[in-house]
Amino acid sequence: MSPDTSRWRSAEAYGYVDNLSGADLAWEYLRRNPDYQNDFETASRAHDAERLDARWGLRFPRRSIA
Repeated sequence: MSPDTSRWRSAEAYGYVDNLSGADLAWEYLRRNPDYQNDFETASRAHDAERLDARWGLRFPRRSIA
């Protein structure tokens, strides 16, 4: 995950924040966290969503096996 950081300090880029839910605002903060970014990359390569569940308190929908 390599986020586009070019506009992070631009006030006009953040107008939408006023309308975010608590969960959406938490995601905006979390996705910018370098520790989370590193864990996400590691978990993605290992297909290990439980790693993110345990450390960051995230929940991912599980696919049912048919």
